Amino acid sequence: MITNPIPFARLRVLLLLVLALLVQQQAHAQQAKPTADLQQLDAYYQKTLKDWNVPGMAIAIVKDDSVIFAKGYGVKNSKIGGAVDANTLFGIASNTKAYTAAALGILVDEGKLKWSDPVQKYLPYLQLYSPYVTENLTIEDLLCHRVGFRTFAGDLLWYNTTYSRPEIIKRMRYLEPVYGFRDGFGYSNLMFITAGEVIEAVSGTTWENFIKTHFLQPLGMSRTYTSINDLKGVDNVTTPHGFDENGNPYPTVLTAWDSWNPAAGIFTSVNQDAQWLRLQLNRGTYKGKRIFSEDVSRTMWNLHNPFPVTKQAEETIPSTHFSGTGLGWFLSDYQGHKMVYHSGGHEGMNSRTVLLPEEHLGIVILTNSMSSIMTPVANYTVDQFLGIQNGRDWSQFYLDAAAESKKAEEAALAKAPKEKKKRKEQPTHALADYAGTYHSQLYGDATVTLKGNTLELQLVPAPTLGGTLTYWQHDIFNLNWKNKYALLHPTNVRFLTGADGGIASMRLDSDNPDLHFYELQFEKVAQE
Repeated sequence: MITNPIPFARLRVLLLLVLALLVQQQAHAQQAKPTADLQQLDAYYQKTLKDWNVPGMAIAIVKDDSVIFAKGYGVKNSKIGGAVDANTLFGIASNTKAYTAAALGILVDEGKLKWSDPVQKYLPYLQLYSPYVTENLTIEDLLCHRVGFRTFAGDLLWYNTTYSRPEIIKRMRYLEPVYGFRDGFGYSNLMFITAGEVIEAVSGTTWENFIKTHFLQPLGMSRTYTSINDLKGVDNVTTPHGFDENGNPYPTVLTAWDSWNPAAGIFTSVNQDAQWLRLQLNRGTYKGKRIFSEDVSRTMWNLHNPFPVTKQAEETIPSTHFSGTGLGWFLSDYQGHKMVYHSGGHEGMNSRTVLLPEEHLGIVILTNSMSSIMTPVANYTVDQFLGIQNGRDWSQFYLDAAAESKKAEEAALAKAPKEKKKRKEQPTHALADYAGTYHSQLYGDATVTLKGNTLELQLVPAPTLGGTLTYWQHDIFNLNWKNKYALLHPTNVRFLTGADGGIASMRLDSDNPDLHFYELQFEKVAQE
């Protein structure tokens, strides 16, 4: 038998008090979530910079819509110094792609295009390797690397050439696919160059101006630039660095490649780019102002092109269960959290952006080196904010992996058969026979001229790309590049004979992961 029953009104009050207490406890638990020790991170960054022999680096961390950390390390130039700070400008390279995707998202919000629209609707001159692909290529396809090209296909079309964006797009019809349309992954800068032209066609203004008016100005990013040409007279700009034959960084120069700006052209600082991270983490809102819709944010962060998680990836990060591309972003999971990220590789400057939306956490790392330091730094930083106990020292992990790889490479070279004595061969033809004009449908012309007793190669679309040829063996010459660009690797020029025994074609052979010289396929069209 129940005595002294609690009146319903009092019971309701008690229930509300219990509910309020539970909410308060939950809020306290959320506040008590582990957070990183910024002093510990600072010390780690300083040590990592030294261990990786990187001249300079800057890092910013955004948490809960606030920039809680922004600092520079090292020097802007390894020869002349100059301290890096949080306002030093770096090239963010392919982290630019997220800006281009969001720009198209604004046009979607405005009803001026749809993600599913065919690109030919806006660029009628577009032609690819197949009429079907040409007609069915969509805006979405441009942004998720699934067109059918191998990674970095056609990048020589923008690298130091004078070609405009429309000319680059028109030349893409000569690129061959390596997998079926929408049936694989091949990282494509050319598709983002194409996306930039779509933005211009739809908006009536250049990609550069669209980015400035829709992002840089509303976000107060007044020291962010959309072209290397805009850096003239600007102070606190870092110097890019390549690697010499001993693996040490050396300062090089910035080269303006305006045709690739929609894919990789932005220069900014970590203080500036942190505002972009705030916009992204707030799903299109910055300081209460809506820049793009939440629907656009979700579309960019949804998986559009999944690719397999490899055994190596599982061993490196066991918590990874999916991986792929969104629109202008890469997507994966890490320790049970969705990770949205991208890296950038400018000539002499590497960078990385990482977002953990559920944690309201964003990290940007900018460097003036071509090393991979930004990846372990980002991973370690994420671990600290997630409270990973006894986590991996990511910097040492990657350094050890690189050392093992180098050791294996040296062992393979030691086992390779060695030539006992120097060959005394001569070219099979007179030097004058190699001279002439060579044509590539994809690329354009190259010339080989004989000056005295020396052959000189010049890639006509790229005035700064060329050099002298030194005979090696058979009909193969070493190309001595006239400019020491960081992305250029040792290259051979191989001449091929035709049915009549004369020199008929030319190939450039280079073990270069970034620039596919073998795509050029030069055929001789005229004797000098």
